[in-house]
Amino acid sequence: MRSSRSFGISVVDFHNTLRLKIRAKTSAKKKKKKKKKHREMGAGKNIWNAMEVAEQASHCSTSQIPSSSLSIDPSLPLSDISPLIIELCKDLFSKWSNLENSRFSVETISGGITNLLLKVTVKEENGNTVSVTVRLYGPNTDYVINRERELQAIKYLSVAGFGANLLGVFANGMVQSFINARTLVPSDMRNPKLAANIAKELRRFHEVEIPGSKEPQLWIDMFKFFEKASAMEFDDNEKQKVYNTISFSVVHNEMIELKTFLLKMEQELTSLLNAPVVFAHNDLLSGNIMVNDEEDKLYFIDFEYGSYNYRGFDIGNHFNEYAGYECDYSLLPNKDEQYHFLRHYIQPTNPHEVSDKDLEALYVEANTYMLASHLYWALWGIIQAKFSPINFDYLGYFFLRYNEYKTQKERCFSMARSHLSQSETGLNMNAQ
Repeated sequence: MRSSRSFGISVVDFHNTLRLKIRAKTSAKKKKKKKKKHREMGAGKNIWNAMEVAEQASHCSTSQIPSSSLSIDPSLPLSDISPLIIELCKDLFSKWSNLENSRFSVETISGGITNLLLKVTVKEENGNTVSVTVRLYGPNTDYVINRERELQAIKYLSVAGFGANLLGVFANGMVQSFINARTLVPSDMRNPKLAANIAKELRRFHEVEIPGSKEPQLWIDMFKFFEKASAMEFDDNEKQKVYNTISFSVVHNEMIELKTFLLKMEQELTSLLNAPVVFAHNDLLSGNIMVNDEEDKLYFIDFEYGSYNYRGFDIGNHFNEYAGYECDYSLLPNKDEQYHFLRHYIQPTNPHEVSDKDLEALYVEANTYMLASHLYWALWGIIQAKFSPINFDYLGYFFLRYNEYKTQKERCFSMARSHLSQSETGLNMNAQ
């Protein structure tokens, strides 16, 4: 990381200005000829133009964002980590550099199974009280996360109105604006109103266009995970014994079979089961969704796994996350609950106008990609078992995800084949 304490333009003010500019440009363009709608996304049209956002976000390069070479161990207790966080904030933000430590307070927001989130509240000399969020990456998370890709995406997602503003970066984390909202728990996602709002926000998220390669990253990332996961050695003898029970040749064959099955559906029957490539969150679990209940405002956060990917994977992965870290698959949304979500995704403003055909097609698409989600996070769990200091049974997590993949595989394959066969029959009858 580059060490700099220069703010340049205020990042918060910058993003607010950009949003105003984009709204103005969008309003002016309404007078022009409308662009062709993306048929694979349903009735809605893209609300964010890649070149338009690129023009604005390109002015906000990471070189303008203050950075520090400091690194902080996320495994330290809060009493030890607090003075280090205060030192970091002073190093990043010059206007706080001479404040007494007593003007800072540090508290834990949440500690997931990858990162540690802290809230820092500062009483400034002018009497203002300011809060920021400090996110500490888990050690060795670069094995599974492309940080360069994450920082690139944050610029454009922030301009499009998603997540917190990026205020600073340091050796093993970032500082962002504080979002005054509560983090969801898995049971919240079953709430019909919240489920509908999440679906609408996810649809809007998928309409963001970010410059660069739009190649879907699912299989690229998954095979990278496999390469790392299949070559692990553990110092802990008990972990090594458990690891040795995994047949990686079988896992690899399952990956090949699933990839072949999904790609065949896309390539041969794309008009029947279309899985468009969108910029996907890829990790839309409850802990990455926040809501301000008073303002009825929903936020998606933590875009570290974000990339261009298949729409069905992002939706299916979200459904899998109803089970929580404990992988209680009895909590997965049933078909009616999934239909409720998908209606609001396909037609955010008129969910009850969604045709049965479109609803069933997206249901099949999402459920088939749920299988890929299980394999993806199962392999991720093995890598985390080796490197993460967090007290979590990552190897156990591998088996919970992999076993559920095996349990659901034939059901999902059969459902997809049946849907495609019926759709083909319908097309043939209409052609006669």
